[in-house]
Amino acid sequence: MQTIITEQQDLLNSKGLIENPGFAFTPVWRYNKENIQAPKWRIKEWDYYLINSKDYAVAFTISDLAYLGMISVSVLDFRVPSNRTQTVLTAFPMGKFNLPATPDAGISQYIGKDVQIKVNVKDGKRHIRCHYPKFDQGKDLDADLILEDQYEESMVIATPWKEKPTCFYYNQKNNCIAAEGTVTIGDEVFTFSKDTDFAVLDWGRGVWTYDNTWYWGTGSGLVYGKTFGINWGYGFSDRSSASENVIFYDGKVHKLSEVFFHIPKNDKGEYMFEEQWKITSDDNRVNGIFEPIIDRYANTDLKVIISTQHQVFGKFTGTVILDNSEAITVKDFICALEMVRNKY
Repeated sequence: MQTIITEQQDLLNSKGLIENPGFAFTPVWRYNKENIQAPKWRIKEWDYYLINSKDYAVAFTISDLAYLGMISVSVLDFRVPSNRTQTVLTAFPMGKFNLPATPDAGISQYIGKDVQIKVNVKDGKRHIRCHYPKFDQGKDLDADLILEDQYEESMVIATPWKEKPTCFYYNQKNNCIAAEGTVTIGDEVFTFSKDTDFAVLDWGRGVWTYDNTWYWGTGSGLVYGKTFGINWGYGFSDRSSASENVIFYDGKVHKLSEVFFHIPKNDKGEYMFEEQWKITSDDNRVNGIFEPIIDRYANTDLKVIISTQHQVFGKFTGTVILDNSEAITVKDFICALEMVRNKY
Protein backbone atom coordinates (compact mmCIF):
# COMPACT_ATOMS: atom_id res chain seq x y z
CA MET A 1 0.00 0.00 0.00
CA GLN A 2 1.53 3.29 -1.10
CA THR A 3 0.82 6.30 1.09
CA ILE A 4 0.62 9.76 -0.45
CA ILE A 5 1.37 12.69 1.84
CA THR A 6 -0.18 16.03 0.93
CA GLU A 7 0.09 18.21 4.06
CA GLN A 8 3.13 20.30 4.95
CA GLN A 9 4.78 18.88 8.08
CA ASP A 10 8.03 18.21 9.90
CA LEU A 11 9.92 15.19 8.65
CA LEU A 12 11.02 13.88 12.06
CA ASN A 13 9.29 13.75 15.42
CA SER A 14 11.07 14.33 18.73
CA LYS A 15 12.30 10.71 18.74
CA GLY A 16 13.97 11.13 15.36
CA LEU A 17 11.40 9.00 13.54
CA ILE A 18 9.57 9.85 10.33
CA GLU A 19 6.10 10.70 11.58
CA ASN A 20 4.40 9.97 8.25
CA PRO A 21 6.46 7.96 5.75
CA GLY A 22 5.33 7.82 2.15
CA PHE A 23 5.61 9.73 -1.10
CA ALA A 24 4.54 13.16 -2.32
CA PHE A 25 4.57 15.23 -5.48
CA THR A 26 6.11 18.27 -3.77
CA PRO A 27 8.61 18.52 -0.87
CA VAL A 28 5.93 18.58 1.85
CA TRP A 29 8.29 17.43 4.62
CA ARG A 30 10.39 20.04 6.38
CA TYR A 31 13.91 18.72 6.90
CA ASN A 32 14.08 19.42 10.64
CA LYS A 33 17.64 18.26 11.07
CA GLU A 34 17.64 19.26 14.74
CA ASN A 35 15.50 16.20 15.55
CA ILE A 36 17.95 13.66 14.14
CA GLN A 37 18.73 10.97 16.70
CA ALA A 38 22.04 9.75 15.31
CA PRO A 39 25.71 10.75 15.47
CA LYS A 40 26.73 13.53 13.08
CA TRP A 41 28.95 11.11 11.19
CA ARG A 42 25.91 9.07 10.08
CA ILE A 43 24.24 12.01 8.29
CA LYS A 44 24.43 11.93 4.47
CA GLU A 45 23.51 14.92 2.29
CA TRP A 46 23.94 15.47 -1.43
CA ASP A 47 22.89 17.49 -4.47
CA TYR A 48 23.34 15.76 -7.83
CA TYR A 49 22.53 17.32 -11.19
CA LEU A 50 22.53 15.41 -14.49
CA ILE A 51 22.03 17.45 -17.66
CA ASN A 52 21.75 15.72 -21.00
CA SER A 53 21.06 16.13 -24.68
CA LYS A 54 20.65 13.21 -27.08
CA ASP A 55 24.40 13.33 -27.80
CA TYR A 56 26.09 14.09 -24.48
CA ALA A 57 25.60 14.70 -20.77
CA VAL A 58 27.28 16.44 -17.85
CA ALA A 59 26.89 15.73 -14.14
CA PHE A 60 27.77 17.64 -10.99
CA THR A 61 27.82 16.21 -7.46
CA ILE A 62 28.26 17.93 -4.13
CA SER A 63 28.08 15.37 -1.32
CA ASP A 64 28.62 15.77 2.40
CA LEU A 65 28.82 12.22 3.74
CA ALA A 66 29.97 13.41 7.19
CA TYR A 67 33.41 11.81 7.34
CA LEU A 68 33.90 12.19 3.58
CA GLY A 69 33.11 15.03 1.21
CA MET A 70 32.88 14.35 -2.52
CA ILE A 71 32.80 16.88 -5.34
CA SER A 72 32.56 15.25 -8.75
CA VAL A 73 32.15 16.38 -12.35
CA SER A 74 31.48 14.09 -15.32
CA VAL A 75 31.29 14.74 -19.05
CA LEU A 76 29.92 11.94 -21.21
CA ASP A 77 29.82 11.91 -24.99
CA PHE A 78 27.53 9.23 -26.39
CA ARG A 79 28.83 9.72 -29.93
CA VAL A 80 32.42 8.58 -29.24
CA PRO A 81 31.51 7.13 -26.69
CA SER A 82 33.60 8.55 -23.84
CA ASN A 83 33.44 9.28 -20.14
CA ARG A 84 35.58 11.85 -18.38
CA THR A 85 35.13 12.10 -14.62
CA GLN A 86 37.18 13.90 -12.00
CA THR A 87 36.53 13.80 -8.27
CA VAL A 88 37.84 15.69 -5.26
CA LEU A 89 37.58 14.05 -1.84
CA THR A 90 37.74 15.93 1.44
CA ALA A 91 38.00 14.61 4.98
CA PHE A 92 35.36 15.08 7.66
CA PRO A 93 33.15 17.88 6.34
CA MET A 94 30.61 16.87 9.02
CA GLY A 95 27.96 19.29 7.79
CA LYS A 96 30.38 22.13 6.99
CA PHE A 97 29.20 22.20 3.37
CA ASN A 98 25.98 23.72 4.75
CA LEU A 99 23.83 22.23 2.03
CA PRO A 100 20.33 23.75 1.97
CA ALA A 101 17.46 22.23 3.96
CA THR A 102 15.17 22.54 0.93
CA PRO A 103 15.65 21.71 -2.76
CA ASP A 104 13.79 24.86 -3.80
CA ALA A 105 16.14 27.59 -2.55
CA GLY A 106 19.64 28.23 -1.30
CA ILE A 107 23.26 27.89 -2.33
CA SER A 108 25.22 24.65 -2.61
CA GLN A 109 28.90 25.21 -3.20
CA TYR A 110 32.44 24.02 -2.78
CA ILE A 111 35.31 26.44 -3.33
CA GLY A 112 38.72 24.76 -3.28
CA LYS A 113 41.98 24.97 -5.16
CA ASP A 114 41.17 21.83 -7.17
CA VAL A 115 37.62 22.75 -8.15
CA GLN A 116 35.11 25.53 -7.66
CA ILE A 117 31.41 24.83 -8.05
CA LYS A 118 28.40 26.89 -7.03
CA VAL A 119 24.71 26.15 -7.48
CA ASN A 120 22.40 29.05 -6.69
CA VAL A 121 18.70 28.13 -6.48
CA LYS A 122 16.30 31.06 -6.53
CA ASP A 123 12.85 31.79 -7.97
CA GLY A 124 12.55 28.50 -9.84
CA LYS A 125 15.95 28.77 -11.50
CA ARG A 126 19.17 26.89 -10.75
CA HIS A 127 22.38 28.58 -11.83
CA ILE A 128 25.32 26.16 -12.00
CA ARG A 129 28.82 27.57 -12.38
CA CYS A 130 31.91 25.41 -12.24
CA HIS A 131 35.62 25.83 -12.87
CA TYR A 132 37.70 22.66 -12.79
CA PRO A 133 41.40 23.34 -13.57
CA LYS A 134 43.21 20.68 -15.60
CA PHE A 135 40.08 18.58 -15.89
CA ASP A 136 41.23 16.59 -18.91
CA GLN A 137 44.80 16.37 -20.22
CA GLY A 138 45.66 19.76 -18.77
CA LYS A 139 42.56 21.44 -20.16
CA ASP A 140 40.28 23.39 -17.84
CA LEU A 141 36.56 22.73 -17.60
CA ASP A 142 34.19 25.67 -17.29
CA ALA A 143 30.43 25.43 -16.97
CA ASP A 144 27.72 28.06 -16.92
CA LEU A 145 24.22 26.59 -16.97
CA ILE A 146 20.74 27.84 -16.15
CA LEU A 147 18.19 25.20 -15.21
CA GLU A 148 14.58 26.36 -15.05
CA ASP A 149 11.87 24.41 -13.25
CA GLN A 150 8.88 23.98 -15.57
CA TYR A 151 6.48 21.98 -13.46
CA GLU A 152 5.22 21.83 -9.89
CA GLU A 153 5.21 18.04 -9.59
CA SER A 154 8.25 15.91 -8.79
CA MET A 155 8.91 12.60 -7.04
CA VAL A 156 9.48 13.00 -3.30
CA ILE A 157 9.90 10.16 -0.82
CA ALA A 158 10.54 9.80 2.90
CA THR A 159 11.15 6.29 4.24
CA PRO A 160 12.91 4.77 7.27
CA TRP A 161 15.01 1.64 7.62
CA LYS A 162 13.02 -1.18 9.18
CA GLU A 163 15.99 -2.51 11.14
CA LYS A 164 16.89 0.96 12.45
CA PRO A 165 13.95 3.40 12.30
CA THR A 166 16.03 6.45 13.27
CA CYS A 167 17.77 6.03 9.92
CA PHE A 168 15.86 7.63 7.07
CA TYR A 169 15.93 8.57 3.39
CA TYR A 170 14.41 11.90 2.34
CA ASN A 171 14.73 12.55 -1.36
CA GLN A 172 13.43 14.54 -4.29
CA LYS A 173 13.86 13.56 -7.93
CA ASN A 174 12.99 16.57 -10.07
CA ASN A 175 13.06 15.63 -13.76
CA CYS A 176 12.50 17.49 -17.02
CA ILE A 177 14.10 20.74 -15.83
CA ALA A 178 14.78 22.90 -18.90
CA ALA A 179 18.55 23.33 -19.35
CA GLU A 180 20.46 26.05 -21.18
CA GLY A 181 24.12 27.01 -21.29
CA THR A 182 27.55 25.68 -22.11
CA VAL A 183 30.27 23.44 -20.76
CA THR A 184 33.75 23.81 -22.23
CA ILE A 185 36.87 21.68 -21.96
CA GLY A 186 39.62 23.62 -23.66
CA ASP A 187 38.32 24.19 -27.19
CA GLU A 188 35.51 21.65 -26.88
CA VAL A 189 32.07 23.15 -26.40
CA PHE A 190 28.98 21.29 -25.18
CA THR A 191 25.88 23.42 -25.71
CA PHE A 192 22.47 22.86 -24.13
CA SER A 193 19.19 24.37 -25.37
CA LYS A 194 16.15 24.73 -23.11
CA ASP A 195 13.84 23.61 -25.94
CA THR A 196 15.42 20.18 -26.33
CA ASP A 197 17.69 19.48 -23.35
CA PHE A 198 16.79 18.72 -19.76
CA ALA A 199 18.16 18.07 -16.31
CA VAL A 200 17.32 16.00 -13.27
CA LEU A 201 18.00 16.97 -9.68
CA ASP A 202 18.64 14.18 -7.20
CA TRP A 203 18.39 15.91 -3.81
CA GLY A 204 19.01 13.68 -0.81
CA ARG A 205 19.14 14.14 2.94
CA GLY A 206 19.19 11.42 5.54
CA VAL A 207 20.76 9.09 8.04
CA TRP A 208 21.88 5.80 6.50
CA THR A 209 22.77 2.38 7.76
CA TYR A 210 26.29 1.28 6.87
CA ASP A 211 25.87 -1.19 3.98
CA ASN A 212 23.35 -0.63 1.18
CA THR A 213 22.87 -1.58 -2.45
CA TRP A 214 20.54 0.39 -4.68
CA TYR A 215 19.27 0.47 -8.22
CA TRP A 216 18.30 3.76 -9.85
CA GLY A 217 17.23 4.86 -13.29
CA THR A 218 16.75 8.41 -14.50
CA GLY A 219 16.23 10.24 -17.76
CA SER A 220 14.61 13.37 -19.18
CA GLY A 221 13.81 14.26 -22.77
CA LEU A 222 11.04 14.59 -25.32
CA VAL A 223 8.59 11.93 -26.52
CA TYR A 224 5.86 12.87 -29.02
CA GLY A 225 7.07 16.46 -28.59
CA LYS A 226 6.21 16.45 -24.88
CA THR A 227 8.52 16.29 -21.88
CA PHE A 228 9.08 12.73 -20.71
CA GLY A 229 11.13 11.39 -17.85
CA ILE A 230 11.69 8.32 -15.74
CA ASN A 231 12.60 7.75 -12.12
CA TRP A 232 12.95 4.13 -11.12
CA GLY A 233 14.60 3.17 -7.85
CA TYR A 234 14.68 0.40 -5.27
CA GLY A 235 16.89 -1.71 -3.05
CA PHE A 236 17.25 0.12 0.27
CA SER A 237 15.18 1.45 3.18
CA ASP A 238 11.68 0.23 4.06
CA ARG A 239 9.53 0.80 0.99
CA SER A 240 6.31 -0.62 2.48
CA SER A 241 4.82 2.91 2.52
CA ALA A 242 5.93 3.94 -0.97
CA SER A 243 8.12 3.28 -3.96
CA GLU A 244 9.87 6.06 -5.88
CA ASN A 245 8.96 4.66 -9.29
CA VAL A 246 7.28 7.14 -11.61
CA ILE A 247 6.87 8.36 -15.16
CA PHE A 248 7.01 12.08 -15.90
CA TYR A 249 4.91 13.11 -18.91
CA ASP A 250 3.95 16.60 -19.99
CA GLY A 251 4.31 18.03 -16.50
CA LYS A 252 2.44 15.30 -14.62
CA VAL A 253 3.86 12.52 -12.47
CA HIS A 254 2.40 9.05 -12.97
CA LYS A 255 2.96 6.73 -10.00
CA LEU A 256 4.11 3.15 -10.52
CA SER A 257 4.42 0.18 -8.20
CA GLU A 258 7.69 -1.82 -8.37
CA VAL A 259 10.15 -1.64 -11.27
CA PHE A 260 12.94 -4.16 -11.77
CA PHE A 261 16.26 -4.12 -13.64
CA HIS A 262 17.12 -7.52 -15.12
CA ILE A 263 20.89 -7.20 -15.59
CA PRO A 264 22.41 -10.13 -17.50
CA LYS A 265 25.02 -12.37 -15.86
CA ASN A 266 27.69 -14.65 -17.24
CA ASP A 267 28.25 -18.30 -16.35
CA LYS A 268 30.12 -17.26 -13.21
CA GLY A 269 27.19 -15.20 -11.96
CA GLU A 270 28.97 -11.90 -12.65
CA TYR A 271 26.96 -8.97 -13.93
CA MET A 272 27.51 -8.00 -17.57
CA PHE A 273 26.62 -4.33 -17.34
CA GLU A 274 27.44 -3.57 -20.98
CA GLU A 275 25.02 -6.16 -22.35
CA GLN A 276 21.32 -5.54 -23.00
CA TRP A 277 19.13 -5.21 -19.87
CA LYS A 278 15.42 -5.94 -19.56
CA ILE A 279 13.19 -3.56 -17.57
CA THR A 280 9.81 -4.68 -16.17
CA SER A 281 7.33 -3.78 -13.45
CA ASP A 282 5.02 -5.81 -11.24
CA ASP A 283 1.99 -3.84 -12.46
CA ASN A 284 2.90 -4.42 -16.14
CA ARG A 285 3.18 -0.69 -16.76
CA VAL A 286 6.85 -0.78 -17.77
CA ASN A 287 8.23 -3.20 -20.32
CA GLY A 288 11.31 -2.64 -22.42
CA ILE A 289 14.99 -3.11 -23.09
CA PHE A 290 17.99 -0.96 -22.24
CA GLU A 291 20.96 -0.84 -24.61
CA PRO A 292 24.12 0.34 -22.78
CA ILE A 293 26.47 2.89 -24.34
CA ILE A 294 28.83 3.79 -21.47
CA ASP A 295 29.43 2.09 -18.12
CA ARG A 296 30.65 4.86 -15.84
CA TYR A 297 32.36 2.53 -13.39
CA ALA A 298 33.92 3.80 -10.18
CA ASN A 299 35.41 1.89 -7.28
CA THR A 300 36.55 3.56 -4.07
CA ASP A 301 38.13 1.53 -1.28
CA LEU A 302 39.17 3.52 1.77
CA LYS A 303 38.70 0.50 4.07
CA VAL A 304 35.96 2.01 6.22
CA ILE A 305 34.38 3.65 3.16
CA ILE A 306 33.81 1.40 0.15
CA SER A 307 31.82 2.37 -2.93
CA THR A 308 31.31 0.32 -6.09
CA GLN A 309 29.29 2.08 -8.77
CA HIS A 310 28.10 1.08 -12.20
CA GLN A 311 26.19 4.01 -13.68
CA VAL A 312 25.34 2.88 -17.17
CA PHE A 313 24.21 5.36 -19.81
CA GLY A 314 22.26 4.06 -22.75
CA LYS A 315 18.96 3.94 -24.63
CA PHE A 316 15.61 2.62 -23.43
CA THR A 317 13.11 1.26 -25.92
CA GLY A 318 9.74 0.00 -24.77
CA THR A 319 6.27 0.86 -23.54
CA VAL A 320 5.09 2.62 -20.40
CA ILE A 321 1.48 2.97 -19.22
CA LEU A 322 0.27 6.25 -17.72
CA ASP A 323 -2.25 6.56 -14.89
CA ASN A 324 -5.07 7.01 -17.42
CA SER A 325 -4.07 3.71 -19.11
CA GLU A 326 -2.58 5.50 -22.13
CA ALA A 327 0.36 3.59 -23.58
CA ILE A 328 3.45 5.61 -24.48
CA THR A 329 5.89 3.97 -26.88
CA VAL A 330 9.47 5.05 -26.30
CA LYS A 331 12.37 4.46 -28.70
CA ASP A 332 16.07 5.06 -28.05
CA PHE A 333 15.38 7.27 -25.03
CA ILE A 334 18.66 8.41 -23.46
CA CYS A 335 18.80 7.56 -19.76
CA ALA A 336 21.10 6.27 -17.04
CA LEU A 337 20.54 3.10 -15.02
CA GLU A 338 22.79 2.21 -12.13
CA MET A 339 23.65 -0.38 -9.54
CA VAL A 340 25.60 0.96 -6.58
CA ARG A 341 26.84 -0.62 -3.37
CA ASN A 342 28.05 1.72 -0.66
CA LYS A 343 29.57 0.97 2.70
CA TYR A 344 29.73 4.29 4.46
